[in-house]
Amino acid sequence: MNLTSAHKEHPIRFAGSELGAHRHICGFFRNPEEEYHLLLPFIKEGFERGEKAFHVIDPKLHEDHLRRLDFAGINVPEAEKSGQFELCNWEQMYLREGCFDQDRMLALWRDVLVAAGQRGFPGTRLVAHMEWALEDHQGVSDLLEYEARFNLLHLADRDAVICTYDLTRFSGDVIMGVLRTHPMVILGGVLQENPFFVPPDQFLQELRERRRRDGLQPATN
Repeated sequence: MNLTSAHKEHPIRFAGSELGAHRHICGFFRNPEEEYHLLLPFIKEGFERGEKAFHVIDPKLHEDHLRRLDFAGINVPEAEKSGQFELCNWEQMYLREGCFDQDRMLALWRDVLVAAGQRGFPGTRLVAHMEWALEDHQGVSDLLEYEARFNLLHLADRDAVICTYDLTRFSGDVIMGVLRTHPMVILGGVLQENPFFVPPDQFLQELRERRRRDGLQPATN
């Protein structure tokens, strides 16, 4: 993969590999210990390099997440005060007003990533827990369409975006769909190029055709 000069000078090692140009990553984990074992070194390195950290988690795990960051040696209060670190519950981000609106969410991420660059952060490391999609809220069924569309938004190779999925909670069909919408994947604790990835335009076209077959989307002329 071609890297920018900045990336050549400061390569990002993560989960046994070096990140290249494709930085929209899905991570599949079976428990928090497995997840944090891989993520904490990656998160800490970002803090040490002065990059922006933006995390979205289950509100029930707020204190546990902070405890794990503290145990890793991250000064959370200082990072929050400086604006380097933002921690949000998924209700604040994905489920505003009690529903999921993918257009609103994509616009929000665009604003977050652009604002970090404008404030002088050399990059953003975004970590998002995705189990919000299992909750009973309007719009959560748009998860896969949203993940595919995020690839159209996330064109720059400056920011690393990791969507974490609990393998014990999502169905096999959803996991396969998630695989098809991320160019990079963490499987078995190793980051690798995803052989199942489908370019977003192609995936979205397949999704529209499937919905038409199922009578969920009107045919277009």
